[in-house]
Amino acid sequence: MGSGAEASRGGWSRRRFVGALGGAAAAAALAGCGTTPEASQPPGTAGTGAGSGSRRPAPDASGGSSGSTGPRPLYVGTYTSPEDGGKGIGLASYDSATGLITATGSGVLTGVADPSYLAVHPDGRTLYAVNEREQGAVTAVRLSDGRVLGSRATGGASPCHLSVHPGGRWLLTADYGSGSVSVHPIEASGAPGERTDRVTHSSPAPGPGQHGPHAHQFVTAPDGRHVLAVDLGTDTVYTYRLDDRAGTLTEVARAHTRPGAGPRQLAFHPGGRYAYLANEVDDTVAVCRYDPATGRLTVGDPQSTGSGKGTNYPAQFLVTANGSYAFLANRGHNSIARYAVEADGARLRLLGTVAVAGDFPRQIAFSPDGRLLFAANQRSGTVSVFHVDAERGGLRLAGDPFASPLAVCALPL
Repeated sequence: MGSGAEASRGGWSRRRFVGALGGAAAAAALAGCGTTPEASQPPGTAGTGAGSGSRRPAPDASGGSSGSTGPRPLYVGTYTSPEDGGKGIGLASYDSATGLITATGSGVLTGVADPSYLAVHPDGRTLYAVNEREQGAVTAVRLSDGRVLGSRATGGASPCHLSVHPGGRWLLTADYGSGSVSVHPIEASGAPGERTDRVTHSSPAPGPGQHGPHAHQFVTAPDGRHVLAVDLGTDTVYTYRLDDRAGTLTEVARAHTRPGAGPRQLAFHPGGRYAYLANEVDDTVAVCRYDPATGRLTVGDPQSTGSGKGTNYPAQFLVTANGSYAFLANRGHNSIARYAVEADGARLRLLGTVAVAGDFPRQIAFSPDGRLLFAANQRSGTVSVFHVDAERGGLRLAGDPFASPLAVCALPL
């Protein structure tokens, strides 16, 4: 979304979805909405519902293995506050061979407000959602039966991203509205505990056109020792060291983009030495060099998103497991840009773009086996699925997009 809509996300009348629907916003891996090899089926009994794709049975209790064919669980994040929004977390299944999506049971898991971003615990048992409201919170849901395990306040406003530390003990959340990041312990039940730390990005001064800090992502680096917070408002990526016993944060480095870039999210190359940054406001991307020893990120020169001269807000990168290709969601251009990754991760070469078959692809995610790519299209209220050719970097649409109100996050398990 544009910087104006993002920067003024203080209340629901000014939230990012309003900016997206209005279309005038000039100024919102472990990939989130991340995946895990094992997970339970969506709650509810098998049934039929609205949506694209042929009708297929719901996943079995185990959800199958990541390499198996047949139906797998899919969860869809949305906004529940607007009249035309969702009713909770969308429930569906997808065929891991064809990519076709079918609604599951009731088609929705209620009791979770404005679940705009989703992540799953490494053990596959618990789903986490941000509650993107002025009084921000995170909520945990047990996947085996859909029971809400509990919610905790983040201490900030409008949380828009969360991730689970690979060790499974800590939940990391980015609050867009307040420009803060928080840490919650994860209890034995999977529920979030009382917050152990929260840091607000008070410096540097907000970038051009911004009115304050806007944390947009909080993820763990491949080395596991550092966690990185991407802040759109301050044009900065902050690196923290996470105390794995106390759950506290110590800042160790800062990386600055050029003024007004508006960095939104980054994705690491599997080699762990490079990351790729999507700059939302100036419609560019950048290759970043990363030092695992110090946690220091160095931002490279801006590169094209493939959007041409039209208005576009790049959202999120994905990198194939073999490290050969990267994909970028382009909102506005309504495409997925394809890049060849060269020089062991040090270079991106734009190959072209593929139409997303939807409007405003806010988030993208791979299936656990990497053979499918899911795009959550906010304005059209759909989820598009593509077959991924990891050897050639190709994308092929799997069929008609699946209908889901205000789809802003797709989490295939």
